[in-house]
Amino acid sequence: MSRITVLGSGAWGTAIALSLHQRGGHAVTLWSHNEEEAREIASCAENKRFLPGFAIPQELKVSSAPESVADADILVSVVPSQFLRATLERLTPHMRSGQIIVSATKGLEDKTLLRMTQVIESVLEPAALRIPVGALSGPTFALEVAEGQPTACTIAFQDAQVAARIQTEFSSEALRLYTSTDVIGVELGGALKNVIAIAAGIASGVGLGYNSSAALITRGMAEITRLAVACGGRRDTLAGLSGIGDLVLTCTGSLSRNRTVGQALGRGQKLPQILADLGGKVAEGVRTTRAALDLANRLGIEMPITGQMELILDEGKDPREAIRDLMLRPGKDEV
Repeated sequence: MSRITVLGSGAWGTAIALSLHQRGGHAVTLWSHNEEEAREIASCAENKRFLPGFAIPQELKVSSAPESVADADILVSVVPSQFLRATLERLTPHMRSGQIIVSATKGLEDKTLLRMTQVIESVLEPAALRIPVGALSGPTFALEVAEGQPTACTIAFQDAQVAARIQTEFSSEALRLYTSTDVIGVELGGALKNVIAIAAGIASGVGLGYNSSAALITRGMAEITRLAVACGGRRDTLAGLSGIGDLVLTCTGSLSRNRTVGQALGRGQKLPQILADLGGKVAEGVRTTRAALDLANRLGIEMPITGQMELILDEGKDPREAIRDLMLRPGKDEV
């Protein structure tokens, strides 16, 4: 039996904790940064704010104590990207060598442009802790994982043996994991697809049809692949679950927060109100867009869809004008 602590009590963190508990054979703890929130989830036996309708079993512990990470064999980080560094700095004194960290957050850190595993490693480095850090990503809506619907995703570690261990520990009748050693490709596929999902939502919001959506998804995949490969990722990874699989889900599924944000923008709503309407839930693509564009510019990679999304999100450009500008770009060879 493994002791697993899930860091982050949002919808995705709660769904992972429920999935691991339902699998059986583990002692699972759901950790929240907020003491009041942890007490509410525990007392109500339900995460009413982020994942209502799913009972939290008594055996699944809920805690806000930093010390609760000390006994864990495996830590699953589901902390939003903008809070990850501060959260890990708070928890690192309670960690120990020999633990394993699985990052399940899909984003890039502002300013540093680091992937989430890189952020974690940079926090662990001063403490000289020997903890392997990997990434879990793929086409996963929290609601469906919590419901126990069949789901497949990718677990990536540089050490294939560690990836194989997590595959064994996490896999169940409802969750199938495929292993990879391409941490870069898996992480960037998961982070960058959120940007394209906003674009797909905008296309829907302004009333465009299936032709437009298919074009956006396809050319969006080209952008994601160019940047991931330039960063050291593998092209074949982007053709898998953590690449095209996650992109298709997030661009087309009604449960996608990033697509929902795009749809509202396409209908003419303003970004501050859209984000407020999410009720504390995070659409990672809003923050990732600027970081992705900065990273692309640093590496000399062309990302026209991402560029137009940045103009819409940060400068208030009219979505219809952005679509027109994309269509009127000079002709290119597809490859």
